[in-house]
Formats: sequence, C-alpha cells, structure tokens
Amino acid sequence: MPLQIRTDWTREEIAGLFDLPFTELLFRAASVHRENHPPEQVQLCTLLSIKTGGCPEDCGYCSQSVKADSGVEATKLMEVQSVLQRAAQAKDAGSQRFCMGAAWRNPKDRDMPAILEIVKGVRAMGLETCMTLGMLTPRQADMLAEAGLDYYNHNIDSSPEYYERVITTRTMGERLDTLANVRAAGINVCSGGIVGMGETREDRVGFVHTLATLPQHPESVPVNALVPVKGTVLGDMLADTPLAKIDDIEFVRTVAVTRITMPLSMVRLSAGRESMSEATQALCFLAGANSIFTGDKLLTAPNAGDDSDAALFAKLGLMALKGEEPMRDCKVVEAVE
Repeated sequence: MPLQIRTDWTREEIAGLFDLPFTELLFRAASVHRENHPPEQVQLCTLLSIKTGGCPEDCGYCSQSVKADSGVEATKLMEVQSVLQRAAQAKDAGSQRFCMGAAWRNPKDRDMPAILEIVKGVRAMGLETCMTLGMLTPRQADMLAEAGLDYYNHNIDSSPEYYERVITTRTMGERLDTLANVRAAGINVCSGGIVGMGETREDRVGFVHTLATLPQHPESVPVNALVPVKGTVLGDMLADTPLAKIDDIEFVRTVAVTRITMPLSMVRLSAGRESMSEATQALCFLAGANSIFTGDKLLTAPNAGDDSDAALFAKLGLMALKGEEPMRDCKVVEAVE
C-alpha cells in the first residue's frame, strides 16, 4: 500500500506526541524515519550569506536587522563569480546542497538578473540550489523556477500565536503567501522555525501543526535552536532570563514530533549545533534529523565546523547522503476543513 501522508493533524494529536514518554517518542520517530529514509545517511548542506545586514525587518532573533545593535555591517550583494567560487569549495568539501541567503525583506527587480545567474551557475556544478531572499511575488517565484532553483527557504519561525511577539514587520500570513507562491511555481519548499525563543511547548505544538497541515509538507524542515546574539531583542532577553532557553530533551522532542508528522521531509538540524553536546546531536539523528549545515558559519552565526562534523560522523557511524533520496509512492490525505 502507498504511504499515507497526513495533512489533517490536530493540535491535540501533536500535543499528545510531545507528551509521550521520551523513550517511546524516540522509538516512534526512529521507526518512521527508518521506514522512509536511510537511517545512517545525513544530507550535507552549506549556507552562505550573499548579502549581509541592513534588513528593515525587526525579527527579534536576527543580528542582520537594522533594529539590532549587533555590530553586523550591511554589505552589497556578492559578485556572481565570488558566490560560484564558494559553491565550488562547498562541493569539494562534500556538500550536496548550496543554500544562499540575502538579508532583504524582499528582492527588488533590479536584483533578479544576478540572482538568476547565480542559480544557474551553482546548479551547473551539480549542486542542489536553495535560496532565502525574503518574501517573493508570484512572478519572482516563476523566474527562480525557470532558472532552475531547487528549493526556496522561508521559515515560519514559530506558532501563529507567538509569532507577533518575535516579529512585527511581517505577518505569518505573508510568510504563508510566499510559501504558496513558491509551491505554485514548482519549487520545493524549505520551511521550519526556531525554538528556544522563550516560547511554550504549546507554541512548539502550533509551529509543527502549521507546517504539518499545509496542503503539501515542506520538502525540508529546518529546526533551529536560537543562537542568542547580544544586541538583538531575544539575545538580550535570554541573557537576563536564561531559564527561557529550551533544554536539550525538549529540543529533541521537537525534532521527533517533526519527523513523525512529516515523514518524507528532510528534517535539518540547523542553527545551535555548535553549543550542543555530541550526545544531544546523536539523539536528534536518532529522532529523525537527517540533514545538517556544514562549515564554521551560518550566515552570521557560528557553526560546528567541518572537522568537528567529520569526527562526530565517524564516532556515530554516519555518512553523507548518497545522491538523490528515492521518494516512496505516497498518498496525501487532505486536511480537514
């Protein structure tokens, strides 16, 4: 029988998963993961900031916001050839997907020719391409699709209820509109969020529920642990209230519930890994995380680094994902109105 992908999850069902005994939750998540993915393989991705700082949004976690006093200086869009050189280096280091981020509310039409040239150049190297440029119009999404963009990242960040406590310059609805534009253009969707921003478990339930009840699940779901940056609203808040930081077990629970509710998605263990113990990362992989960012930097935040990742993979017996992961025959169960 074809695998049934549910898009009709209720909040009560997702809350029930979070409430399971930890070992039972991990067993269920690991079982779902093994049914749909090679359990010993992890996708390697590289993230490059192609335009840093000066973003007019007020995202409370972001050092690149003009509202933050983080010391990050605004730069112009990188030259096409410089981006391609970095992509070639990433491929040589074993990355399969090259992700590029620009600190924009939305790209301007004048930016699109260079962006499209970058997409075509990176794709010609045999790398998967992913971009995060802020909000997109339907026309811009179509242009990126025609250039061959494989994935577009646009995170929902948190639950609909907690969202407005983190960002006021862009609504959750606008984020979902961009995801719909990306999906309509035929580009794979990458969308996740950040935990450890002072939210409750109920908010983490709402975050997972929002993604798991989309008409089609995102092909990639990054789960980030907040990296508190001095000078940002949340970075300064957590410095004063350290107990707001999510604990490791709760973070692993979030990964596990994400895996169970979105079984075919690549679940990416993203920002915050550099401060996680090897044991916590191992539990995340057991819970269904099967994608990471490599390198020593994620946009402006620190990352674990290639040598550290290689040592961890050797210790855990993990290896880089080999080529395209086969998609199983599946049937989408429509969401209940």
